[in-house]
Amino acid sequence: MPPNTRNPNALPIYVQIAELLIRDIAAGRLIDGERLPPERDMAAELNVSVGTLRKSLAELEKKGMLERIQGSGNYIRETGTQNSVYAMFRLELPQGGGLPRADILSVDHLKKPSDLPDFGTSDTGSRVRRMRYLNDTIIAVEEIWLDESAGLIKRSLLSDSLYRYYQHQLGFWISRAEDRVSIGQLPDWTPVAFTKATGEAVGYIERFSWSDKAEPVEFSKTWFDPDRATYVQRLK
Repeated sequence: MPPNTRNPNALPIYVQIAELLIRDIAAGRLIDGERLPPERDMAAELNVSVGTLRKSLAELEKKGMLERIQGSGNYIRETGTQNSVYAMFRLELPQGGGLPRADILSVDHLKKPSDLPDFGTSDTGSRVRRMRYLNDTIIAVEEIWLDESAGLIKRSLLSDSLYRYYQHQLGFWISRAEDRVSIGQLPDWTPVAFTKATGEAVGYIERFSWSDKAEPVEFSKTWFDPDRATYVQRLK
């Protein structure tokens, strides 16, 4: 799967590759002690330069997830501490893994509607609507609300990872989240390009997310196609 270069606000290619490998490790597609293919072969498969691949592998090495043995090769080390920008992204392809990316549909600063549950301390917030992919497979649509007390989301600076935006642009990190998984109907703003039509029943996730404050700072709703993605929660 070549990295995503179509979105001008996509994560850097070397970060995309590192995140893809991290999710493959989490999904069990790469196991502890496994030797990776030669770097030139991996780079050719991913359609990137060897230099870019080495930056990706260096990211994994910094996280303790890769051991590079001179003259032998690169070996996976499953540490259980993945520190991934997608660590809380629970949707995976049926075979496991997949690199998340997103098409931004809209970013608005609004008064919170009355049907939103209570979260945060402000009556206004940023609302982001996106269509989600794993690799090049459309899997979900989502609506995220960030309480204005945590900052405003600027579309021009937004990348594929909201959590990375929170860390680098707003100065906080999501430390925990609570998910409620059920069935829901696709909203009326569902893009025509999505795999199912507005009103159809699909998998549905409501999430409250916390930073270091007592109140959750984010609330999100995700509608996902269960034929194309699976919700996965691993306990370690």
